[in-house]
Amino acid sequence: MNDIMNFDTIHDYNTFLGIETLHPLISSIDFSEVKKEFHHIRKRYGFYFIFLKDVNCGDLIYGRHTYDYQEGTLVFIGPGQVAGKDDTGETFNMQGWGLCFHPDLLRGTLLGQKMNEYTFFSYESNESLHMSERERQIILNCFQEIREELTHSVDKHSKSIITANIEVFLNHCLRFYDRQFITRENVNKDTLSNFERLLNNYFESDKPQTIGLPSVKYFAEELRLSANYFGDLIKKETGKSAQEYIQLKVIDKAKDKLYDANRSVNEVAYELGFKYPHHFSRMFKKIVGSSPTDYRLIN
Repeated sequence: MNDIMNFDTIHDYNTFLGIETLHPLISSIDFSEVKKEFHHIRKRYGFYFIFLKDVNCGDLIYGRHTYDYQEGTLVFIGPGQVAGKDDTGETFNMQGWGLCFHPDLLRGTLLGQKMNEYTFFSYESNESLHMSERERQIILNCFQEIREELTHSVDKHSKSIITANIEVFLNHCLRFYDRQFITRENVNKDTLSNFERLLNNYFESDKPQTIGLPSVKYFAEELRLSANYFGDLIKKETGKSAQEYIQLKVIDKAKDKLYDANRSVNEVAYELGFKYPHHFSRMFKKIVGSSPTDYRLIN
């Protein structure tokens, strides 16, 4: 079966688990206290969900991949995403911790304005955060501090305290992801080398004419990475965004073509994948400092 269970609210999910809802927009869950067995089913969440898997208990289909979770792995699921796997008939007990918070909790807050900075909510499952024991303890403290706050009666300070705790949690995750990028430097360099190879091959093929300008999405899919993870990796390795890196390659190829006096500027633009030559001229002048025509005259 390919059923999907929808959880639109925090209360929906708490009811599914059989636990009390302490706050309608957020829940910090110690799954060891959930005293029931579950069948596998795919689930769509209407809220942010951070899941700390404390034991290895099977694989999970999330995004385009099947992933076998290890101890101390953090998974980030954004609103509208689907996670889980189809019912196989087996039952299991959930272990670890979960933090669920609804986008409505963040409306009108500084955290709500910066949620797009936490790009790991759009990573694929095989790009999850793997933590050291020290990092795991820090994250466990975050789960517990938020839960402690939820045991208090809601007052005028509750929202600011809760959102501040979530922000601290997410900032720790940013720090740990930075560490993960560093510790996987050799793997990242392989990815960068493959990206460079794919980029060169792109311009040596007919893809610019058939597909158009190369995109971040195209290369991320070729490398089997999510666009956000790919972009963050390239930024860590080169100091430039993936889009900037591609644009610099486009300009480099353009300079080579402009040396051929038999090609018009418009022909160069179309050969590179631009639909409109003036878009090419605008990008070229922005990056190089002169128009393609002027560049050709002085070189």
